[in-house]
Amino acid sequence: MTVPPPSGAPGAPADLAARLTAFVRSLRTHGLRIGPSETVDAAAVLAVLGLAEREQVRAGLAAALLRTDGQRGVFDAAFDLFFPLGVGDPEAVRRASAQQAAHTTDPDAPAPADLAGPEQDPAALREDLRARLVAALAADDRAALAGLAGEAVAAFGRYGGAGAAGRPGNDGWSAYQTLGRLAPETLLARVLAALRAGASAGSADAGPDPAAPDLADHVLPDEIRRRIQGFRALVATEARRRAAELRGTERLAERAVAPSPDRIDFLTAGRDQLAELRRTVHPLARKLATRLAARRRRAARGRIDLRRTLRRSLSTGGVPLRPAHRLRRPARPELVLLCDVSGSVAGFSDFTLLLVQAMRDQFSKVRVFAFVNRTAEVTDLLTRGGGDPAALARRILTEAKVMGHHGNSDYGSALGEFAERHLDAVGPRTAVLILGDARNNYRDPHLPALRLIAARARQVHWLNPEQPSLWGTGDSAAPAYAEVVPMHCCRNARRLGEFVAQLLPV
Repeated sequence: MTVPPPSGAPGAPADLAARLTAFVRSLRTHGLRIGPSETVDAAAVLAVLGLAEREQVRAGLAAALLRTDGQRGVFDAAFDLFFPLGVGDPEAVRRASAQQAAHTTDPDAPAPADLAGPEQDPAALREDLRARLVAALAADDRAALAGLAGEAVAAFGRYGGAGAAGRPGNDGWSAYQTLGRLAPETLLARVLAALRAGASAGSADAGPDPAAPDLADHVLPDEIRRRIQGFRALVATEARRRAAELRGTERLAERAVAPSPDRIDFLTAGRDQLAELRRTVHPLARKLATRLAARRRRAARGRIDLRRTLRRSLSTGGVPLRPAHRLRRPARPELVLLCDVSGSVAGFSDFTLLLVQAMRDQFSKVRVFAFVNRTAEVTDLLTRGGGDPAALARRILTEAKVMGHHGNSDYGSALGEFAERHLDAVGPRTAVLILGDARNNYRDPHLPALRLIAARARQVHWLNPEQPSLWGTGDSAAPAYAEVVPMHCCRNARRLGEFVAQLLPV
C-alpha cells in the first residue's frame, strides 16, 4: 500500500521527510525526548523498510525513536495520525472503484453516481453492522474489525456540518457518538453464543468433554471483552484520523493524543489513569534508586586535596595525573512525610506514598504522618499495607485518627498538632516533605507551626499538585506557606521523580 500524505491545514507537507519531522515534533510536544540522532535513525529506517508494510514501519520507527517505558501508547496514537491506513472514506472509495470498473466494462451501465442506491435506514444499518460485528468478534478477524470501525464512524460518527448553526469548523467525527449508537459492549452474549455454537458443531464427532464448558465459562467472556475493547480503540483511531483530515494533523495530535502515564496530572486523572499511573511506581523507584546511589558514590569522593595532589605530581614531572580527594562518608538522609489524605489530593498522596515505600532502602529512616484536619503517624500502616493503594487509603482513613469533628482539610490544625506532638521526628539530618494543595477551607494557616518545623529540619519542601496559577485562589493558602518553605509544583509523576532525584540525595 502507499501511505497517504498528511492532510488538514492548507500547505501541509506531502513529502516523507517533512512528515517524519512533523511526527517527531509532535512526539516532542508530548514529552518524548528525541534528538537529531534519533530522527536520522528513523529516516534510515524508512529508507530501508519503505512504506509497503505499515506495521513493520511502526515497529521500526518505535525502535529508532523510543528510549523509555510508558511511551508506546503516545507513539502509537501519533503514528496512526501521521501514517494513517488510508484517507477519506475507505468504504466509499472501494464502492466508487467497483462502480467505475463496472462502468468501464459495460459502457451501457449506469454512471457510478447512479449506482449508489437509496440511503439505508439507520436502524437497519445499525442491526446489519452489529450482526457483522458479532461475526468478526467471534472469528477475531482484525481486518474485518478495522473495516467495520471505518463503516461505523462513517455511519454514526459525523456531527455538525450544515446543521451546526451555519458555523464553519463545527463539523467533525466522534468516537463517543459512534460507540453510543453501536453499543458493542452489549454484544457479549451474542458473541459467546456464536462461539459456543461453532465449538459444538466442530466437536460433535469428537464426543463431549465435561471440562470444556467450565473452561469456556471462565475464559471466553474475558477474551471477548478484550476483543470488544480493541474494537473500541479502532473506532477511536478512525475518528481521530478523519478529524485530522478536517482540522490538521499536527493540531489534532497536540490535543487528541493522550499523555504518557508519567505526564498525567494527579488531580485530573480518572480511575483507569490512576491505575496505570500506579503501575509505573516500581519502575520509577528503581530508576530513582539507581540515580541516588550513583550520586552518593560520587559524593563520597569529596573535594580535591590540593596538597596531596601536588605531592603525587612530583613522580610525574609536576603533572597532576592522579588527583587526590578528601574522602568523606555521606550519610543517607532521614525522611519525614506529612501527607494530606483528603479526597481532593488522594491520587497524589497515594502515588507518593507508594513511591516512598518502594524507595525505603535509600533513606536511613522514614516516618510518615497523614492528616485531614488531625495528624497521626501511619508508618506501620505503610509498612504493612502491601502494594494496594486503595486498601492503604482505606486503612489510613479508618484506623488512623486523621479527622476530627468534620472531614474537611485544615492544614493549620494539622501542622499545629504535628509541631506539638511529633516534633521529635524532625532533626538536623531530616528532610521533611509536605504533600498537599494547601487549600485550608478559609481557616487559620498556623504559620508559626510551619516555621518551627523548618527551624529544626535540615530542609523542608512543600509539594503542591496544583498548577502555580491556582495558588492563592479561593481557599488556597499556598502563597502564605510559600513564604516560609519552598513550594514546588508536582503535577505528575515525571516532575515528582525529577524533584526526588535533585533535592533528596544530600
